[in-house]
Amino acid sequence: MDWQLLGVTFLTVFLAELGDKSQLATIALSSRCQTPWVIFAGTTTALILVTTLGVGLGHGLGNVVSPLAMKGLAALGFLVLGLKTLISAWRPAGLEAGQANLALPKDQ
Repeated sequence: MDWQLLGVTFLTVFLAELGDKSQLATIALSSRCQTPWVIFAGTTTALILVTTLGVGLGHGLGNVVSPLAMKGLAALGFLVLGLKTLISAWRPAGLEAGQANLALPKDQ
């Protein structure tokens, strides 16, 4: 077993998941629940499924796409998500995506 790869993978995912939306949702769900083990089982099962899909997809794509192209696609994806987040943060409140605020002020 490649213990270094296991450690790097664990540390990367552990740090990435700290404080993310799924952890915050888990905290919120657990705070209102009398049976936190059910929340634990549900979130653990979901993370296992998502990770299985990610590993399978990554392994499958790794046989077809070069590692450099995979890194480039990942970087492009993060860039797009980052730009989308910045744009939505700067959008005036109440203005939906795709709408233009072209209303002219009325004359008094």
